[in-house]
Amino acid sequence: MNKYISQTLNLSEQAVANTLKLLAEGATIPFISRYRKEATGGLDEVQIAAIDTAHKKLVELDKRKETILATIEEQGKLSDELRSRIARCMDATELEDIYLPYKPKRRTRAEVARGKGLEPLAKMLMAQNSNGVESMAMRFVKGEVKDVDEALQGARDIIAEWVNESERSRNTVRNIFAREARITSKVIAGKETEGDKYRDYFDWSEPLSRCSSHRMLAIRRGEKEGFLRVSIAPADDTVAVERLERQFVRSQGECAEQIAMAVRDGYKRLLRPSIETEFANSSKEKADEEAIRVFAANLKQLLLAPPLGQKRVLAIDPGYRTGCKVVCLDAQGNLLHNETIFPHPPKSDYAGASRKLTRLVEQYKIEAISIGNGTASRETEQFVTSQRYDRPLQVFVVSEDGASIYSASKVARDEFPDYDVTVRGAVSIGRRLMDPLAELVKIDPKSIGVGQYQYDVNQNELKSSLDRTVEHCVNSVGVNVNTASKHLLTYVSGLNATLAQNIVDYRAEHGAFASRSELKRVPRMGEKSFEQSAGFLRIPDAKNPLDNSAVHPERYRLVEQMAKDLGCSVGELIAKAEQRAKIDVARYVSGDVGLPTLHDIMSELEKPGRDPRQAIEVWNFDERIRTIDDVKAGMVLPGIVTNVTNFGCFVDIGIKENGLVHVSQLADRYISDPTTIVSVHQHVTVRVLEVDYSRKRISLTMKGIQ
Repeated sequence: MNKYISQTLNLSEQAVANTLKLLAEGATIPFISRYRKEATGGLDEVQIAAIDTAHKKLVELDKRKETILATIEEQGKLSDELRSRIARCMDATELEDIYLPYKPKRRTRAEVARGKGLEPLAKMLMAQNSNGVESMAMRFVKGEVKDVDEALQGARDIIAEWVNESERSRNTVRNIFAREARITSKVIAGKETEGDKYRDYFDWSEPLSRCSSHRMLAIRRGEKEGFLRVSIAPADDTVAVERLERQFVRSQGECAEQIAMAVRDGYKRLLRPSIETEFANSSKEKADEEAIRVFAANLKQLLLAPPLGQKRVLAIDPGYRTGCKVVCLDAQGNLLHNETIFPHPPKSDYAGASRKLTRLVEQYKIEAISIGNGTASRETEQFVTSQRYDRPLQVFVVSEDGASIYSASKVARDEFPDYDVTVRGAVSIGRRLMDPLAELVKIDPKSIGVGQYQYDVNQNELKSSLDRTVEHCVNSVGVNVNTASKHLLTYVSGLNATLAQNIVDYRAEHGAFASRSELKRVPRMGEKSFEQSAGFLRIPDAKNPLDNSAVHPERYRLVEQMAKDLGCSVGELIAKAEQRAKIDVARYVSGDVGLPTLHDIMSELEKPGRDPRQAIEVWNFDERIRTIDDVKAGMVLPGIVTNVTNFGCFVDIGIKENGLVHVSQLADRYISDPTTIVSVHQHVTVRVLEVDYSRKRISLTMKGIQ
């Protein structure tokens, strides 16, 4: 198994074996990637996850083999050769082909014919040694078989099944499908008006190999909703039939004619639909994989968006009729105050709103203002920036995607049981500015608005991928154990919901953690959980400065030895580059500590606890643009990428409607994968190509823009 995985993934067999051993011992992917580089040869999280996935698939394959072997053995048909072939098989499709002749069947036409005693006739026809087909068949006209035609029909039904169950036949048709299959969709009669959003696919066809993920998922959604009829097949069946006839028809005459008829029937009735189902499933799986990959990449970029950090924030959830909900948060994100102001129509209490806003900024020593990007966002931003405050302030517009989901969730109700959804939503807008990662982990990733057909893909695969992405982001940044929420802690390597809650409860009862070693006192924090989690948990202002770094506690003694050898403290080693420059890391190589770990330690000593995320930037939209009516073709505008799909990206230009930069408009050269050019939250400059005011669609380009 290890050898197969190493060959498939092009990785060293030893690295695969060591990785699987660590996973079996309960090590997490982030931990293995960060702290066991010697064992894995420096594999990254993607490679380790690929090993884990491949291993799980092979385990499932082995279980399937056991079921198949048991079934064939019950039939008394399990030869040593067949057993060996099944044992050697590493491909799920090939395994099912081997099993097909032995698979218990429903009452098929072939089974009915066998029940009438017609299998010997089918074998005689397949021998192709005689032209006396009628006289041959007459011998079987008895009992349930009324005449020669019925006998020959039954024999052909059996032969058709043999054609369908032949591995060679199935591979022949698969190869033709792989080269020539087209996917076709047609509107179901009478559904034209109701299914208008699928109009592009009412009479549509293209080679299956060229069908993009988003088109495949759109078509399959239309089919699922009952508006489209979808098929996958070669444009011409003649080639497949001719090749199958060459395989089975080995003579001329009456027997050959019967076999040719059976081949054509077997292909049309059994083989083609079976292979079509295979290709429908595999093409859907491929589309799912691509959509999930894009979603995970977008989510990663969103989670790793630049944080403002621990500053006192005033957050505004803007609105017209219901007013703007204002909350004041301390540097830890705790709610200090909330109220509503009405600077916009219909109330238009500009003066009152102005007085309240400036008073709150002064009273709560506000350092930054966060404004949601929903309804009335631009007007609220203009109102906020036009005020005079007693201190310099940074003003940011942040995405509201998911804030409403959070505000109505159990998580929000538990956090703020005494406040309504409007207050909770405003709090989320403020916290998202301070630390996007810490806030977004509370929301189902599917609700954040960066996916493509997320409800149409395999939900288990999607959840697994997104959970892995969140876990990667949380652990790559690290978590302040004294401020982190239960939800954030849940994604830390080695922790689960119970342990995360226990940490929060312990913190509430005993105060802030003073050291990483204190974590061992948390109920149910065993040695394994501590080992897996400790390196990702940070304790600022700890007595031991290593407790606020990514250096694992298992290597503290090593760092202390380095400091001792230089005649200084660990703190001095961190503070003074000249001391670190004196260290010859090769001296500290030992049985379980190699150069990769030592280099990681040195990098961490240089910048302990460094946040890998970029610094936040203030961003301003074009002041001329307030609504879609202000947008004109030819305008060059600043924007922020809000979502990336495999057909392009959506850009926020400061109004309710996002514009689309089609993949063909992303660059002056051919682009196959938009993620190589743009990423979520990226600041871009775009030119307006076209505005469809009636459908509220804006086409943008990034071509020819410096």
